[in-house]
Amino acid sequence: MFGYVTIRKDDLKVKDYNKYQAYYCGLCQDIKEAYGKKGQAMLTFDMTFLSILLTGLYECETKEEEHYCFLHPGKKHKCLRNKYTKYCADMNVLLAYYNLLDDWEDEKNYAAFTAAKALKKSVTRIEASYPRQTKAVQDYLEKLHACEKENNPDLDLAAGYTGEVMAEIYIPEEDIWSDDLRQVGFYIGKFIYLMDALDDVEKDKKSGNYNPFLSIADQPDFEKNAEKILLMMTAEASRAFEKLPILENVDILRNILYAGIWEKYEMRKSAKERQKEEK
Repeated sequence: MFGYVTIRKDDLKVKDYNKYQAYYCGLCQDIKEAYGKKGQAMLTFDMTFLSILLTGLYECETKEEEHYCFLHPGKKHKCLRNKYTKYCADMNVLLAYYNLLDDWEDEKNYAAFTAAKALKKSVTRIEASYPRQTKAVQDYLEKLHACEKENNPDLDLAAGYTGEVMAEIYIPEEDIWSDDLRQVGFYIGKFIYLMDALDDVEKDKKSGNYNPFLSIADQPDFEKNAEKILLMMTAEASRAFEKLPILENVDILRNILYAGIWEKYEMRKSAKERQKEEK
């Protein structure tokens, strides 16, 4: 359910867009070198945002490199890499692995099981290096499964579990910035969960799959209320972000937090408006 935390390209300066792409390619290169193509297939935009956020906060040394990409083999691409792109590469694979296990458990998706099996040895190394983050992911899935089993309609409860795990992922190590970083991760995590649930409302109505929005989905003001809830999540994430002393790449980060994170929502909203017009 990841992939919502991305840029709004049209609102970015060309130099900032190119820099964002370089961080994305750097993260991809880190995953490739550590986990191979099987890991690269799990790359998400969400971890690109986190790598730029941590780089801006801690102002660490960043190397500029050029590498060929298997998707675009004809030309080398600029890559920006540092200790935080490597950390985000590890977190990307950790989250992807447990997401695949969850798909296998919920849907008996054999492709997910095969992909998880291919990552198992690599993930064992990540788990040993990051026990706090690993425990957070494991606890998250256990709590979410209980929530699904009870068919609990509490939006805040289900979304809060995703917030909790992302709060821990956003902290490479405990320091003076941990509280604010946790807040950013917590509310972005809640937004991701709620946005994903909103995307799946119609599908889950038909399939009967768990979705906490289903308890209010037939109310007349459902769409407006859902938008207000999502706005509250992004507002809290942005409030915590603005407390952090970040100067580097701040325009990219604000583009994501204030605009890019809404891209899929706005696409969904436009599609629903077209459906109404056609009726």
